[in-house]
Amino acid sequence: MEHLRWRPSVNEREFIETALQSDLRVDGRHSFDFRKLRISFGREDGSSEVQLGETHVLGYVTAQLVQPYRDRPNEGTLAIFTEFSPMADPAFEPGRPGESAIELGRVIDRGLRESRAVDMESLCVVAGKHVWSVRVDLHILDNGGNLIDAANIAALAALSTFRRPECTVGGDDGQQVIVHDPEVRDPLPLTIHHMPIAVTFAYFGEGNIVVIDPTYKEEAVMGGRMTATINSNGDICAIQKAGGEGVMSSVVMQCLRIASVKAADITSKIKKAVDSYTTEKALKKVKRLPAMLPQKINVIDVTMEDKVDGELETQTVKTPSEVQEISKGDEDHRNLKGNSPLTGDRIAKQKQTSTFSGGPSNCPDFCHVGTHILKEFH
Repeated sequence: MEHLRWRPSVNEREFIETALQSDLRVDGRHSFDFRKLRISFGREDGSSEVQLGETHVLGYVTAQLVQPYRDRPNEGTLAIFTEFSPMADPAFEPGRPGESAIELGRVIDRGLRESRAVDMESLCVVAGKHVWSVRVDLHILDNGGNLIDAANIAALAALSTFRRPECTVGGDDGQQVIVHDPEVRDPLPLTIHHMPIAVTFAYFGEGNIVVIDPTYKEEAVMGGRMTATINSNGDICAIQKAGGEGVMSSVVMQCLRIASVKAADITSKIKKAVDSYTTEKALKKVKRLPAMLPQKINVIDVTMEDKVDGELETQTVKTPSEVQEISKGDEDHRNLKGNSPLTGDRIAKQKQTSTFSGGPSNCPDFCHVGTHILKEFH
């Protein structure tokens, strides 16, 4: 598999090394500058996508209930699995993972699991019987160099957005586990104490030249590499030195101080991206009322006619209903076809005027006398 990896020519190697001696890199960065970092998330919780320059890594987290280890009955488990896609690099072959995939998985696993970044005791459901086993799958989609740092960020981002189903213990013996549907009870996030960030350094020229975040071509020229996993508090979680080129202790201490600053910066970027994702997802859950749709209103056809000799204007409504007669006292008005909303109030007032003189009264004696007069009139 190693023979398929890109090998620089003599001129390319000399050009890269000469540029580094002048504090210049092929992509225009300085020695301790990271490439552009972009973090995005998928539709489901626990999926992340990280782009570090030309390096592209996809992270996905799943969990299931399993039996715990005998020596740790009250703790869950965390496992890291890597998959190198052949389209990411000609050196990657499908099927059985190679040395690069195994090394990548071990470095990330050492930084996350052995540093106790995730609270394993919170994953216990029933001691000795049921615990949550969390699995992190890292898929390399494009190898642009420095896979360790990109995969580490993808794993942390996926773990930060992962939600496991809530479960309760019941039954007759009190040992039966009931896993609740996410629609019934909201899933629970993982308890993450700190974020161990992996920062990789590459050494050139017998360890005298040090650069951070090496590219694909720089990795083919470098004489050695060191990955320091450190959190934002400055605590060193793990260190891995690869390559046969030796490095002085003073250079290692300088690299650790630089890694502490870079880890705090990357941690803030991860938290900012996770907060933005959480806020956007919470807004989507808010139930909004549907917009009022425009309704078609049928308006009755109304025509206005002028009366001769100063008579009052009347309204003629064109409806298919039968003609109704108004009271006998209204001799100044014409016959109307039906009662429309526009003329209903006017007709009621005309009927009232032709029968009574004056407004209504709440006095019972007056109402009794008015009724008696109406009977005699008819």
